[in-house]
Amino acid sequence: MIIQRHDEDINTPTGTMRCSVYRPEAEGGFPCVFFYSEIFQQTAPIARSAAMMAGHGFVVIVPEVFHELNPIGTVLGYDDEGKDKGNTDKFTKTLEAHDSDTVAMISYFEQEDYCTGQFGSMGVCLGGHLAYRAALNPCIQSSFCLYATDIHSNTIPCEEGNDSFTRTEEIEGELVMVWGKQDPHVSTEGRQKIYQKLIDTDRFFSWHEFNGQHAFMRDEGDRYDPAIALECYTKAVALFQRTLHKA
Repeated sequence: MIIQRHDEDINTPTGTMRCSVYRPEAEGGFPCVFFYSEIFQQTAPIARSAAMMAGHGFVVIVPEVFHELNPIGTVLGYDDEGKDKGNTDKFTKTLEAHDSDTVAMISYFEQEDYCTGQFGSMGVCLGGHLAYRAALNPCIQSSFCLYATDIHSNTIPCEEGNDSFTRTEEIEGELVMVWGKQDPHVSTEGRQKIYQKLIDTDRFFSWHEFNGQHAFMRDEGDRYDPAIALECYTKAVALFQRTLHKA
């Protein structure tokens, strides 16, 4: 499908948040997928991923995940300076602030004519965690989480007992968890911890581990694996077509 892109600046409890919207040019309503970025915000690879998904019949919404901490439109570089700033932001913003961002997006986009009012979530790296976190909201019907960081380690600030791992049993929608076995940010033990939690809480999920490094979806840099990326896009499209295109 041919797509279009525009920005929407929406109000949240922690300030104005820019959301980039990728959606089909065709008239009518489509299901919405919140696509949470890595710590660098909306880089060119993130934009291309969003466009890829939107072309399959979804409204893909990319929020600036650290909007409170940076000027609108900030994109960090894939370099040491960008990584340091992004990690500082990650360990500054609370999960509660991310939660209120998700609520604000649902409230805003469910009113738009181009949205059917059905919502999913997707993300990479930090965004994989935020997609998992968004699934705590009952409005999120399904989530595709790619190499989600910090779930197992509970290192993103939050109130006592409000971390994503502890609250896993509250997730009602379907989860797809995707990992790279050569990812240094989520060890084998960390992945096993999350898997066991999903089993113990009887969540509805599927689990995929690839021989890939962290950020294997990012189509810049030497860790990109196009074959695995294509397989993951196919799985994500299938998930959202099955769970969000409902009468």
